Amino acid sequence: MRAAVYRGRGRVEIERLPVPGIGPGELLIRVEACGICHTDLKKIEHDLLAPPRVYGHETAGVVVESRGAGFEPGDRVVVFHHIPCLDCFYCSRKLYAQCATYKKVGVTAGFEPAGGGFAQYARVMDWIAARGVEKIPDSVSFERACFVEPVNTCLKAVAQCAPEPGEAALVLGQGPIGLLFTMLLRRAQARVLATDVMESRLELSRRSGAEQAWDGRRAGLAAEVRNLTDGRGADLVVVAASAAGLVEEAIRCSRPGARILLFAQTSQAETIRVPGAEICAGERILMGSYSASIDLQQESADLVFSGALPVERLISHRLPLEQIRCGFDLALHPEAGGLKILIRPQAG
Repeated sequence: MRAAVYRGRGRVEIERLPVPGIGPGELLIRVEACGICHTDLKKIEHDLLAPPRVYGHETAGVVVESRGAGFEPGDRVVVFHHIPCLDCFYCSRKLYAQCATYKKVGVTAGFEPAGGGFAQYARVMDWIAARGVEKIPDSVSFERACFVEPVNTCLKAVAQCAPEPGEAALVLGQGPIGLLFTMLLRRAQARVLATDVMESRLELSRRSGAEQAWDGRRAGLAAEVRNLTDGRGADLVVVAASAAGLVEEAIRCSRPGARILLFAQTSQAETIRVPGAEICAGERILMGSYSASIDLQQESADLVFSGALPVERLISHRLPLEQIRCGFDLALHPEAGGLKILIRPQAG
């Protein structure tokens, strides 16, 4: 099979690899679509994990072999690559992403498991096959289905923020993740305000439910937010991009007592400096949310499969595996028109 193999120092090469074998309780999936996620891009561009690996975890495909995992060849499925043990200290507190079992990736196309979606076939290990695979209805495209995992991560964060109807929620960044937050917060009946630096994304933000969407580089953004909130500031701010200064902007745009959620700050190299009094004396709540929740697996699948979230409008490019480097460049440099980039490994 063909696979995009990370070889270190930012290099990804298209190589021929053996189709993975599977063991008891496991599945072999023919990958039909896999989204490019910025967490994988960070690992590749900054050499965060040792090579060789095959990344890609927003995976939808078809079961071609099953060894007692409760699925049959021909089943159309979406695959989560992390599943918690449900029995440890962190799982008892629903902090699933901190569970040692959850931290183990359970899907591979070869080498150290790393997701495997950027390959034609992927092996789904037994604990993932048991609780981390959802069937795709025949009426749903693989392209739509591969949004189930990223929707889950955003849904988890929104549940943690607990927006109330009528609250002003500011989303900083309107890339694919920021736009999913805009959709979900609007479904929660929040008043959504948004920023980005690309007009095309701001327009899509308005179509997706944002009451106001501004260029984040404009002067006086905090004043604009206060003008719409009786002089207070946003009740909730989601930092959905990792550009320098965004967390500080979140502080400036929020009211005392606001909740501020960091979603995109996943690298140890990213540092934040804010006056302590803005958190302490301002009684703001600073929180983080990372990865998916097994408790929301079915709900996230239902939101995507039903069409309740118009996720397909976020797709800007569909590329064969051989053009994956182009896909990375489009995702890293969105001024070229990239939004959600999908890889289609079976495409010629």
